Amino acid sequence: MRFDILTLFPDQVRSMLDASILERAQKAGRIIIKTHDLRSFGLGKHQQVDDTPYGGGKGMVLKPDVVIPAIKTICSQGDKPYVILMTPQGNRFNQEMAEQLSQHKRLLLIAGHYEGFDERIRDYVDTEISIGDFVLTGGELPAALIVDTVSRLIPGVLSDDSSEEESHTLKNELGERLLEYPQYTKPAEYEGKKVPNVLISGNHAKIAQWRQEQAQDKTKSRSV
Repeated sequence: MRFDILTLFPDQVRSMLDASILERAQKAGRIIIKTHDLRSFGLGKHQQVDDTPYGGGKGMVLKPDVVIPAIKTICSQGDKPYVILMTPQGNRFNQEMAEQLSQHKRLLLIAGHYEGFDERIRDYVDTEISIGDFVLTGGELPAALIVDTVSRLIPGVLSDDSSEEESHTLKNELGERLLEYPQYTKPAEYEGKKVPNVLISGNHAKIAQWRQEQAQDKTKSRSV
């Protein structure tokens, strides 16, 4: 799968995505991550990318005659991507959305900055995504978060099937998403606290039942 990220700060994005599991996945060819510097599409001697808003107001707005040509250029490079605009006004990102995005061959994520985008840019995107009801200094962190979440769902990125039993991936008999059950490792007892007996019983059926019950109880208690 290929990810393209259009941003004013490509080095910031790469620093978050060129490490650990995602670094290994890129080297193995499981995923491709390309960053595109929006400034390279800027206008004039100073490569201008933004301007003051019509009607007055604070902040600067990213220009349509910079962002739209950038989108068109990136989209022309290979398979047409599914274009995502990172914005606090977008749909709330969750695991179900990540699973849907993982079915695409290519994603283009547009990371905004400053006051926001010229409204006309929205006509050139397929969806708008927000990672929560708050405002960040830019869309680089949300874009990297989506790449990380979606990448883990690509076959071969993880070394095992651990993504199948994680929070928001586990489901009950009704298909409702659950938080992950409690996990333990050695030692079996530490400062008087013991690992539940069922986990060292060797009875895999009982272990599976215990984990399902614990996941359901945790989800219910935290109202997720």
